[in-house]
Amino acid sequence: MVIDCRVFSVVKRISRPLLLPQRYLSSAHRAHESVSYSTTDSIDTSRLQSTEIFWDDIATSLHSWSPNKAKLVLERKLDRMLRENQRDHDQYSKLISLCGKIRMPSLGMHVLSSMEAHGINPTSSVFNSLIEACFSSGDMITAFSLFEIMVNSEIYKPDSETYDTFISNLVNVEAMQAWVMAKKAAGFSENLRTYEYLISGCVKAKDFDSADRYYEEMISSGIMPDILLLEKVLEGICKRKSLSRVKEFLRILLDDGWEITGNMADNLVGLCSQLGKVEEMEEILGMLEESNQVGEGLLRVHTGIIRMYAMLDRLDDVEYAVGRMLALGMSFKCPDDVEKIICSYFRKEAYDRLDLFLEHIKGSYMFERSTYDLLVAGYRRVGLMEKVDLVIKDMQFAGFL
Repeated sequence: MVIDCRVFSVVKRISRPLLLPQRYLSSAHRAHESVSYSTTDSIDTSRLQSTEIFWDDIATSLHSWSPNKAKLVLERKLDRMLRENQRDHDQYSKLISLCGKIRMPSLGMHVLSSMEAHGINPTSSVFNSLIEACFSSGDMITAFSLFEIMVNSEIYKPDSETYDTFISNLVNVEAMQAWVMAKKAAGFSENLRTYEYLISGCVKAKDFDSADRYYEEMISSGIMPDILLLEKVLEGICKRKSLSRVKEFLRILLDDGWEITGNMADNLVGLCSQLGKVEEMEEILGMLEESNQVGEGLLRVHTGIIRMYAMLDRLDDVEYAVGRMLALGMSFKCPDDVEKIICSYFRKEAYDRLDLFLEHIKGSYMFERSTYDLLVAGYRRVGLMEKVDLVIKDMQFAGFL
């Protein structure tokens, strides 16, 4: 297989040489052997479930406070798979992916070497998971080493997913483009994920012209976008701060029947907030209502507008927008939104109106501790001690005191 030389120029710029695969595997194995199982005395692995979601949850949760225990849980899962003579390559790929999530690619290497030791030949998918695990911990050197192993193998050659893994993890647009060319040279054409990674990388690098070019190229080649890719396209347009282009693209999405996601709504609200264009945000809300939008995206547009009015201390508009949202059966989900409104009432010294607002949302929103603390501090600062006492009683009733 001929690989475009520009792909490996990325590696040559790195100060240290590529790690030798066998040396890396050996060091990973020694690290594995050096850890004592006694540290998992508190974990009853005989009762652990085997579902993918469960293992994902327990590994990531344990890693937040005890990386070694998270590692040993996955080691025991591997041991059980080997004892039960598990031959499903997907199970090993998923286990290696978990090693990536806890940022321990050396453990993923141990999974690979254990497979081979038990006569289980790895597949391209297994190697792809291991490459992704290396990228998750910032180990580009080993990721490239693994790619070289795949290139020289007759069993687990790089596939389309292999190239997409590199494209998705590189932050330099030039390097990403080199990997796209290498993918083509290997006989694989661009797919939806390839374009998603390219457009996302271009948006991050603020190379908006290239992002536009790839999107147009994708459409002209007959590949239909999905919602994740459309989120990235809209993000790029918003970052250019062109409201006319934003509304033009949004109209296309709505006419094609797409539902606006929470991420899309956040980008729209963020742009209008930066530009101080709450009226433009109201226009966008009207567009969403005309197309019968529902769900998280619509809610975030409503709360975004309310937040913008609150930052401007336009209390009449705040109260109108809150009533409009509640009338649709929607309610606040983020304490920060509620607290920005409360701060606006305090700035305007509109304490009776604040009481009415709090009473209005009580039936649909559960107050957080931070919201109670804000009310106590605000009322205390202006000497309204009776209101302080009432808030403290509510805190006690809610179990915060």
